[in-house]
Amino acid sequence: MPLTTTARSLFATRPSSRTILDAAITAVVLAASLARLSHGGAARLDAHDLDLVGAVLATFSALPLLLWRRFTLGVFLATAAASVAMAGIGYPDQPIGGPAAAILGPAAVTLGPTVALYLLAASRDRAAPWTMRTTGIVVGVFAAYMSAAAVAQAGFPWLELLHTGLAWAVAWFAGERTRLRREQMAVLEQRALLTAQQAERDRQLAVAEERARIARDLHDAAGHAISLIAVRAGAARLRHHRDPDRSLRALETIEELARQTAAEIDQVVGTLREPTPANGAVEVPPGLASLDTLIARHTATGLEVMLTSAGRSRPLAATADRTVYRILQEALTNAARHGTGSATVEIVFREATVELTVTNPVRAGGTPRSGGGHGLIGMLERARLLGGSLDTEHAGGTFRLHASLPDRGHHA
Repeated sequence: MPLTTTARSLFATRPSSRTILDAAITAVVLAASLARLSHGGAARLDAHDLDLVGAVLATFSALPLLLWRRFTLGVFLATAAASVAMAGIGYPDQPIGGPAAAILGPAAVTLGPTVALYLLAASRDRAAPWTMRTTGIVVGVFAAYMSAAAVAQAGFPWLELLHTGLAWAVAWFAGERTRLRREQMAVLEQRALLTAQQAERDRQLAVAEERARIARDLHDAAGHAISLIAVRAGAARLRHHRDPDRSLRALETIEELARQTAAEIDQVVGTLREPTPANGAVEVPPGLASLDTLIARHTATGLEVMLTSAGRSRPLAATADRTVYRILQEALTNAARHGTGSATVEIVFREATVELTVTNPVRAGGTPRSGGGHGLIGMLERARLLGGSLDTEHAGGTFRLHASLPDRGHHA
């Protein structure tokens, strides 16, 4: 029978391991058959003797097992043919060694095909199922073995019928259980793979949604900046003849605002390579100017927030301001959902960056993630789009979030 994927992977995964395992199975079966025959051979032998014919047939009843992965049914037929030949010439026939030998004697003759039958049943799959043809072959081989034993013994082989029939039935049942167990494991692995793929799709969807939200925020901020530029330009034009100095200052402000807005658009839009359509109006997110309101809102819900600040406080660039606020907003939401009722917020203003650290204790058995993990994904995506970084740590019953964001604004 041709090689199947099931036969390849049964019991071992690596080719070298499969070869060693198959050789070990063959060696054990051969050694057991020879040992059994040498202590309970044909009636024409002296006790504890084994002739050349018996040794050759025992070898042929075990050696084909080396190729069972490639020819499962063929190996069963080859090992069974050798066993039929041994039974036909009297192995075992009235085994020597008392009642125990009489009980175990037939096992030596059929050990090879018994193992081959187990492997045949265990290696079946949808591509090569167990069919009525396979059942007919097994039953036919068993009938041939019984007939050969009956001819050799000149009577019905009740002992062979009992022990060989029982051994083959157990081998088939064990092989079927192995096959069913393998199929169940394959189903579980497939489900785990589908679950992982679904989780990845959810993560990508969360990233796309967050990018769309960032793009809408940027659109609103850019629209506001352009409107401001238009108002300032109109005022400068009207006052140019009456107050040239004031008009010049207005033009300088317009130039600075335009350059800063263009830089923000280039940075964010350049990173959003796959635009995601979005519907519905989105409120322009406030910045750190509304920090007290944000903290008061969470305090009203029962979250105790401690705020500390370090460095020289200053107004941030629009994108950095919105990003810090959004990350802090999500971090405090996480603390309220999964914490024990308190959170510590630290904002550090450096020369070209702003750092945000939020620490909160987590309930036993709780998870620091919110929204199935989409909250952290959104925060990380915002930090990356701005060119910053975001790290989280969950240890000792405490969850810590640290974000470092560049501030490209030009402030005194």
